[in-house]
Amino acid sequence: MGQPAELKIAVLGLGNVLMKDDALGPYAVRLLEAAHAFPDGVTVQDLGTPGLDLHPYVRGQDALIFVDTVNATGKPGELRLYRRDDILKHPPQSRVSPHDPGVKEVLLSLEFASGGPSEVLLVGVIPEIVDAGVGLSPSVHAALPAVEAAVLAELERLGRAATALEAPGEPDLWWEKSDLPDDGSSR
Repeated sequence: MGQPAELKIAVLGLGNVLMKDDALGPYAVRLLEAAHAFPDGVTVQDLGTPGLDLHPYVRGQDALIFVDTVNATGKPGELRLYRRDDILKHPPQSRVSPHDPGVKEVLLSLEFASGGPSEVLLVGVIPEIVDAGVGLSPSVHAALPAVEAAVLAELERLGRAATALEAPGEPDLWWEKSDLPDDGSSR
């Protein structure tokens, strides 16, 4: 008898790094990558704003963990966890822009085609500022430890725990690096 097939899990950060708190997903996955080693079969990616192009990143996965800001009732910085059934409970909404992540649409598409992943978790945070600019608001930045804990707990629940690195690296937050003056004026 052979070993059971390896569970394929994708941890996907969604969001626009040039829209303040919308950068939560990319920011969180960069922090996770800098501080943890992930077992084979677990991919961690910053997808930015894939829109309807999300499908290739989730096809063939057994489990998905999305990290993104969410439009929900509550205070900025509050954590919200949504399982697959919670996400699919209501019909898809009209897409406001081509950059909307399309999570519900891709899950419905995969379900129609092949059943899709059996495990889905959206780790969401209520944003404070979604406007042009770089950097998270203090309330959303303060939520990062809870986001990290939720992702790590889900990986452990799925039997694919990450290992903390002895010497964590600096996360590659390339969008926060600039040679422009602090006042935003050009040279």
